[in-house]
Amino acid sequence: MNLLATLPFRAGRAAVRHVRRAWRARPSSEVFDAWATDGRAATMESAHGPVVRPLIDHLDLAPDAWFLDLGCGNGYAVRWAAARLPEGRAVGIDASPEMIQRARELSRDNPRVEFHEASFPQHPLTRRSFDAIFSMETVYYFPDLPAALAEVRRLLKPGGGFLCAVDYYRENPDSHCWPEYVGARMKLLDAKGWRRAFETAGFAAVRQERLVVPKEDAVEPWHATVGSLVTTGRNPA
Repeated sequence: MNLLATLPFRAGRAAVRHVRRAWRARPSSEVFDAWATDGRAATMESAHGPVVRPLIDHLDLAPDAWFLDLGCGNGYAVRWAAARLPEGRAVGIDASPEMIQRARELSRDNPRVEFHEASFPQHPLTRRSFDAIFSMETVYYFPDLPAALAEVRRLLKPGGGFLCAVDYYRENPDSHCWPEYVGARMKLLDAKGWRRAFETAGFAAVRQERLVVPKEDAVEPWHATVGSLVTTGRNPA
């Protein structure tokens, strides 16, 4: 989920201290219900566009592929993927009822998309159904990361791929205050930690890269320097 255009990163140290005194952890579904109702769902789409569009290109989806977005928000990535799938299916899942309601409203005329309200790794989806699973700024909210990654593998077809992008990670120090701002628990790992988590879950061909966007497209300065951490892996069986 996007934090970039919705949090006052330039508010100064006094504001950070105030938030740290006041913050309490809430379920992420509550946080993003609030974001959906106050208009920030649309902001996520515009803020993440320079990162998400090339990542969907990277998936190289076949026309009949099945695509799943974990933490789909208002469904923007699902709709972008569906445009590439004339014979396939694009599915989104999110724990926020308000986000799912908006995703369905925005996608009502698209017969190739569907959305489910569920707190992953609980879900109503059929295992071994998906060619590609995508996640942007979501997996660090899962209380049990190993269980979530294991379930991602179960949902993938043999040879299917998982692409996970995070902006909240150890090598991006500007992101470390986000849990206090958001008011939700978030798991902070470094790049090696994310690679290790994928490998421990049994993913094969694990790869990592930093996606750095052009300076003119950067919402925050670190977008053009540190970038988003992208980890990919394939289900070998």
